[in-house]
This record gives sequence, structure tokens and C-alpha cells, in this order.
Amino acid sequence: MKEYVTHEFGPFYQTDSKILILGSIPSKQSRIQGFYYGHPKNRFWKVLATVLNEPIPISIDDKKALLTRNKIALWDVLASCEIHGSSDSSITNPIPNDIVSLMKQCQIKKIYTTGKKSYQLYQKYCYPTTKIEAIYLPSTSPANCKKGIEQELINAYQKIKETLYLE
Repeated sequence: MKEYVTHEFGPFYQTDSKILILGSIPSKQSRIQGFYYGHPKNRFWKVLATVLNEPIPISIDDKKALLTRNKIALWDVLASCEIHGSSDSSITNPIPNDIVSLMKQCQIKKIYTTGKKSYQLYQKYCYPTTKIEAIYLPSTSPANCKKGIEQELINAYQKIKETLYLE
């Protein structure tokens, strides 16, 4: 059964953030924790830390510090939607976040999306106003657990590090 979900916490950013990483909408675990990529089996933090040559953050404060040091902002494409559990493929009635308002508060140069659904939603609802092409990154969700995926994720997420070095 689908439930109506609203984004319960705001974007994480600093005024000097240069990269914006967007998911679709927080998972149940993330909503419980009050921060992004909160499911213990989600590989986002491990992959990002590996790519950035940082220790894997454990606490929310550690995660925020990693993002701050690397000028990375996090948010989600959607402010609300109907969803079954945490299944992006079940999303209906999406309402997008105002990405442009966030971009006015920092120095975003590149936008990345984690997963196919967030990319599709960004392209449909946000690109027309941001005019910045999103760069697709594969999902780090535990639902995307085929063999060898962790190295594939690390290879794909290298784009973030390359962007940081271009600045």
C-alpha cells in the first residue's frame, strides 16, 4: 500500500558547495534518522568516502563533515510523493523541490543524481528551471546489489572527485 511522504528535513549545503547530489526522496530509514542515505546497507557513504580518500563516516556529524570538507551539497529531487515503502519505482504524484532556490544560496557547478528514478524526475521537473544537465550515477541502494556492483559504483562515482579537481 502506498503512503503519502513528505521530505522531513532540508537540504544539506554550505555557501561554498560546488557539487549537488540528488536522490529521489528519503527512504524510511533516512526519514527515521533525519539525514540522507540512512539505511545501514546503503553503500552511498562507503562509496563516497572511498572515492574521496576519506574515512567512512559513521555518525551524521561525520557525514556532514565529509560533505563540508568536499564542498558537496545533498538534497532530493522530490518534496513529496506517494510511494510504497522505499521503492522508487512505485513513486506517483511527485512534487519537486525548488532546486533553483538552493542553487541561489551556494555555488553549484555540477549536479549528480543517484539512481535512474532521481535522474528521470530531475530531467522532467527540475532541468527546465535549473538549465544544468544532471549526471547520472547508479543507485547505492541495497536493492541494487548485483555481484561486483561496489567496484562499479566506486568507478562511476569517480566523476565527483574529477569535478572537485576541476575547481
